Formats: sequence, C-alpha cells, structure tokens
Amino acid sequence: MMLYGIRHVTRFDYDQPVAFARCNLRLKPILWSGQSIEEYALSVQPGGRTYPARAEAGLANVVRLVVEHAASSLTIESSARVRVDRQIPFPMPGDATIAQVSAWARASRDPTPAGPAAYLFPSPLIPLDRDIAAWCAEELQPERGILEAGIALARRIQRDFAFDPTATLVDTPPHEAFAKRGGVCQDFAQIMLSGLRAAGLPAAYVSGYLRTLPPPGQPRLVGADATHAWVLLWCGPDLGWVGVDPTNGIWMAEDHIVMAIGRDYADIAPIDGIVLGSGAQAMHVSVDVEPLEVTAG
Repeated sequence: MMLYGIRHVTRFDYDQPVAFARCNLRLKPILWSGQSIEEYALSVQPGGRTYPARAEAGLANVVRLVVEHAASSLTIESSARVRVDRQIPFPMPGDATIAQVSAWARASRDPTPAGPAAYLFPSPLIPLDRDIAAWCAEELQPERGILEAGIALARRIQRDFAFDPTATLVDTPPHEAFAKRGGVCQDFAQIMLSGLRAAGLPAAYVSGYLRTLPPPGQPRLVGADATHAWVLLWCGPDLGWVGVDPTNGIWMAEDHIVMAIGRDYADIAPIDGIVLGSGAQAMHVSVDVEPLEVTAG
C-alpha cells in the first residue's frame, strides 16, 4: 500500500492580457478501485470563480473555472494525497477468452459511465484503422485468455515503438504515430485502444500519474514527469476493468494513480476551455508524485 503526495502545476503566460477565461479542470483524482483520496486542494492565481460541473463524458471530477479580470498569466495548482492499494493481476488458464468478453460486452445493459458498452466503439480521436487492427490482432486471437492477450499487446507496443517526444503532437492521430513507430504515452494508449476496440473489446483511455521516485534498484518509469496515459481493458463481469500501461509494458498497479477515465483524451483532458484575448500563449506544466508512506499489504 502506498500513500502519495501529488503536486500538479500548470502556468499559462499570455503575450497580451486576456480579458476572460472559462476552463474545465479535471485535476482531482477520481475514486476508483484500488485508490482513495485523503486530501485535495486547488489554487488559482491571480484568482477566479470555481464551482463543480457535470462530467459530460467519461469518469472525471470536473471543476469549472471562470476568470473575469484581465490577466497576463494564470497559474493553476492542484495538490492531493492519494492512497493506492492495488494488486497486479496474473493470467490464469481459466480466464475468460477474448471471444467471451466481447460477447458479454455486447450483451451488457449497464448504462453507467463505467459500463463496458460505452467503450466498445470508435471515438472522435481514436478511429478504427485497418493497419493497427491487423497488427494488434496478432496478439488478440479470439480463443486467447483476456489477461494474457492484454499484457502481451502492451509489451509488444513497448518493445516495438520508440518513446520519442519529438515524433508527435497532442493532436497527432493514431495512424501517424503507428506509421512512425514512435511517440509518447498518449500515442501508445491510442494505438492499443484502436486495436482492442477493433477486436470487439471494451477499452478506455486513462489519464493519471506515475510515481516520480522508483523503489530502490528499480528503473524509473517512462512518463513520470507529466500526466501519464494508459489503457483500461474490460475483462468480463468477474474481473471488471484491468489497467495496462503500453508505454512501460506493465500492469496498472501501485505506481499508477487514476485521475480520469474516458473514451479518449478529449473526454478527460486535465485542462481545456476558452480564453478571450490576442497574441500567443505559452503553457508550462510541472508534475511531482512523491511517495509519502509505504505500508505492507
């Protein structure tokens, strides 16, 4: 069991003062299996009005921020203490197969935001792609166990794709990152999601954090200096949602903290909205995830 202290700072600097800004903030981690929120605080400088808003898609804690006074910069700081107690799954011979999970998902009548049917289909940022589907299908044979196939695909992406922050942009579509065989965590998650959905499996996009400092003797995980992205795969009514990290080729476990879950990045971007003003803007993001306490499970 781990207790983490999280500090997430985003600063916008504007060439010309902006007269008005309206933003959606999805910075507070959600309650999810294996994690609980012990403390949370949000600070906005030079100030603005904040109030809760409804999550229009996905699973997220949404706060609406309205800034009505001219500002040349805006700093949004989110801090949290999150306790994580999450076990690593182990593939077993009796696991449900891909074919079974796909059939269960199609038959599901669960209307909640965590229901599998909402994540079966292409989404605006993650369309189905013939080349990605064929490449992923090599690990997604219908008779294969769902957990075995999920981690095998994640490890293949981690092995065959290069982590290269210069290869893609935040709006790069999955097929471009796939063709380049490179990108960042968002690209690898989107490629995996496209392939899983093409195979008829419910799969969701996760935004969250990784611990900054690894345990002694273990390598530092890729993506620990910023918000991270990975995949939730629905594995049937018994196992439910299981997290898989294709950037690092590992399961979601105690190193991962879930911030929000949706169909793709557009559902759960940490910050989005509009500003009224002229001139360019620069954004600076700093993320620190500090282990505060380790408790034997």
